[in-house]
Amino acid sequence: MSNRVKVFLLKFLPFLFALNSILLFFYFSSSNPALHFLHPKQTTTTTKTDSSSSTQNTQESNLHFHGKPWPILPSYFPWTLNPNIRSKSCEGYFGNGFTQRIDVLKPRKRSVDGWFRCFYSKTLESSICEGGRIRMNVEKIHMSMGGEKLETVMGRGEEEEMPNFDWGAFDIEVKEGISKDEKERKLVNIEFLDQYVPSGNIDKHPMRSLIDSIRLVEPQEFNCDKWVEEPTLLLTRFEYANLFHTVTDWYSAYVASRVTGLPNRPHLVFVDGHCKAPLEETWEALFSSVRYAKNFSGSVCFRHAILPPLGYETALFKGLSEQIDCSGTTAHDLLENPDDRKTARLSEFGEMIRASFGFPVDRNRVQKPVAVHNVLFVRREDYLAHPRHGGKVESRLTNEQEVFDSLKSWSVDHLKCKLNFVNGLFAHMPLKEQIRAIQYASVIIGAHGAGLTHIIAATPNTVILEIISSHVRRPHFALISHWKGLEYHAINLNGAYAKPQNVINELNSIMKNLGC
Repeated sequence: MSNRVKVFLLKFLPFLFALNSILLFFYFSSSNPALHFLHPKQTTTTTKTDSSSSTQNTQESNLHFHGKPWPILPSYFPWTLNPNIRSKSCEGYFGNGFTQRIDVLKPRKRSVDGWFRCFYSKTLESSICEGGRIRMNVEKIHMSMGGEKLETVMGRGEEEEMPNFDWGAFDIEVKEGISKDEKERKLVNIEFLDQYVPSGNIDKHPMRSLIDSIRLVEPQEFNCDKWVEEPTLLLTRFEYANLFHTVTDWYSAYVASRVTGLPNRPHLVFVDGHCKAPLEETWEALFSSVRYAKNFSGSVCFRHAILPPLGYETALFKGLSEQIDCSGTTAHDLLENPDDRKTARLSEFGEMIRASFGFPVDRNRVQKPVAVHNVLFVRREDYLAHPRHGGKVESRLTNEQEVFDSLKSWSVDHLKCKLNFVNGLFAHMPLKEQIRAIQYASVIIGAHGAGLTHIIAATPNTVILEIISSHVRRPHFALISHWKGLEYHAINLNGAYAKPQNVINELNSIMKNLGC
């Protein structure tokens, strides 16, 4: 290489580095509009003008992001706002169907005033809302502390764990235009709530009640004991110990994070008083940190707070009562052949769960050993779920142990392929080990029960076999399989007893289709 070329490169490379830094800055700024409204630190400096001293405020940028980065997901599609998304389409149900933006409160001065807006979905009839310079007054939220050990709160009523908000439980700082009449300081009126945060069939809608409690306050009233600098989800859970309902909350929180364009995974504050449960392990894996609202003391201010919809308002739950014409496919297929009756969003979310626990994700199915197939039997076990639970689960398969033992014996003699029969005692396994079992399963078998919701994290080409009692015939797992594009089989029982040979025959047919 000539000296002239070397000199050119030495001069040109710093320019490229600077250009790249500028482009990255504009990328993250444009991908998250909320960054424009983050509160800057105020510092006081003294300058001299016309031979006299004067004091002026200067703004020091306070954009600190210490959250976990988003993992690279093969099924990821951009979550950009597209007003042309068809109502009741797959993207409307599972992706960014929050196409109507309502600016409730715009900052009057850039980067100084508080702000609040919502994104409404006609398909789901719910909103994702977010705001800046929001203060949470913990003493005005009435509920149990939350996060306790289950054994210490046995018998506690559910009503004690759900939040009740006094007027002014949350505040937003606004510099100008504040009414002196306390009643006129409300952020929104009842007409807004009815239109954009409807209660639906939920008697006590916590997100609606939270927004209804927000008042506007002047700077002199806006005192904070603690500032939370990074984007934070404020989320209320109902059935926090049930896997199916918890997955709907996981999904709602994930969608809210993507729709609002967060550059990193947000922090999470539970605005409920539930005790600590095993499923919290996945909350901690998915998001940057987890805390309970009542575990804070004093007033807590958020630079950027996001309010996700309830899990009941996701397509995962709504699909139980309304028909969602949507089937799962690969992101590559959608890229090549766009079709609003197909989705890869649940595959994307399943990859998010696996990646959060450190498991590999790639464009194809995680390669399972050619000569060995894992057959996972998800068991229903007795366990203590919550303070009002007796520790006994309803039997959906009265001879589950007999079926398990028969399948295991049959698998030993299945000579064409080696089968590794996995005993899925999920109630006594850490969440990471449960996800590991799902990740490497070729076939997942189980009686109808919440544990089967883990198929949301199953890899492509995994086959699902559900054993369904005549007493409990619900479409939960057939729907998830369909929305993920997984092969699904069901054995419908006359009662709750399954003939082991019938299950063996069904599994044998599945294994033949897998080349065994």
